[in-house]
Amino acid sequence: MEYRKVESIEDPYFLKMHELMGRVFPPEEVLAFELWREPLLDPTIQVFVAVLDGEVVGATEYRYRPEFAVAMTDFTIVGRPGLGIGRFLLVQREAHLKRLEAESGVPMLGMLAEIYDPAQLDEREAAGPVGPMHPAVRREVLSHLGFKRLDLAYVHPSWDHEGKAVEGLDLCFKPADDAVAKLPTSLAAGFLRWYYAALPNKPEAWETMVARLEALDSVELLPI
Repeated sequence: MEYRKVESIEDPYFLKMHELMGRVFPPEEVLAFELWREPLLDPTIQVFVAVLDGEVVGATEYRYRPEFAVAMTDFTIVGRPGLGIGRFLLVQREAHLKRLEAESGVPMLGMLAEIYDPAQLDEREAAGPVGPMHPAVRREVLSHLGFKRLDLAYVHPSWDHEGKAVEGLDLCFKPADDAVAKLPTSLAAGFLRWYYAALPNKPEAWETMVARLEALDSVELLPI
């Protein structure tokens, strides 16, 4: 299995990755093909695919932002069961993030992730064509890895640029120190404002959520 970086929508592996995303994520979670052109040129956005026999069998996107001292995993896709794809992506991603952390000279406080909550999804949304990508499976795996959810009702702007509030997810954080029980809201809110600056249409519910965060000093980290 190869770990290959994707840096252009002209890369044939990008088309295969985008098709895979369409099979495992709801439409509002998938940025349109052409709209990937500029993000893939951004050197701070890391997009890698797992390639086996010329086919994309997994993918992951992530970034490390020294100004916040946190990483963010945008998505991880396991396209087939029984091949160890999830473990392969995890090991490769963590090794790369350690290099990015060392290059920045800023110690990483942890990693953020948006994680589906099956309890908030109906059966149509919760079921998918790829077993390892079922939200209940992913949530338990991420819990094992040390992710905890921020104690807030979370929404995010839809990636289809229609400005809808997407529910059914938790904002989660994996602290570098597992004993950490709270996250400064200045970090969480600041990162969210930076992260979603790329989406001009933001729902009122998202603005209200971020404003509430900014009014607090910290937010608790709870089990998932």
